[in-house]
Order: sequence, then structure tokens, then C-alpha cells
Amino acid sequence: MSRRDGRTPADLRSLTITLDPFGYAEGAALIAMGGTRVLCAASVEDGVPPWLRGKGQGWVTGEYALLPRSTTTRTRRERNGPGGRTQEIQRLIGRSLRVAVDMRLLGDRTITVDCDVLQADGFLLIAKPRVWTIVDSIVVIK
Repeated sequence: MSRRDGRTPADLRSLTITLDPFGYAEGAALIAMGGTRVLCAASVEDGVPPWLRGKGQGWVTGEYALLPRSTTTRTRRERNGPGGRTQEIQRLIGRSLRVAVDMRLLGDRTITVDCDVLQADGFLLIAKPRVWTIVDSIVVIK
């Protein structure tokens, strides 16, 4: 039995990672897997949240947005703050990244990874593109 795209149940979706798709972010990646397109950009800023000041470590966090026409029907922008689903995805992103990064090596810096879903086909990549983007941005810090 094959799927609509011709893959068998054992076949993975094709994966493409384009590093630095635009020149402004300290680290960025455009991730394509199947019909899903996710743009991630890492920003490195001096300073840490108030509860980490003086602790000798940095901070890593993530933000997530589903663009309005990234799905088959328009999704309204979240203008009054993130909704419940978005908050949970952002928490997952942040926790996934903090597990992968030794924050003591960041010094008093914060890395924010913004992840925007450009096109969703039911298989959203969340943590994986952020790890690629973080690795790219950490190279810049060193």
C-alpha cells in the first residue's frame, strides 16, 4: 500500500536543510520535509532573564508561529499573545533546545530561536530544525 505521494509505509519523507537562507540572523535554516516548510532563525543577544543573572550561564528559548496560509484554510494570527497550542509548542521547543545545549558555555547570552511554519502538511517539524539552527548560531558565538 502506498501513500498519496507514492511512499510506502516504511519510506521517510524527503528532508532538505538549507542553512542561512537569508543573511540577517546569527544562524538560520529553512527545513523542508515532505510538504512541510519551516523557517528557523536564531538571534543571539547579550543578557539573560532576571532569574539567571549572576548564575554564570546563558539561556535558550524558542518562539513559534503558524503563518496564516500555511495550511489548507487560513489560520488567524495570534494578536493577543500565544494561544494554548502555541504556548505548548513553544515550551516544547525551549525544553528540547535546553537539553541539547550546555548553557554554561553561552556566558551571559540568550539565544532565541524563532520558528515560522511556512507550509504545513500535517507533519510539523518542531525541535529538529531548532537544533540545526542553534548549532549554526553557536558556531558564530565561538
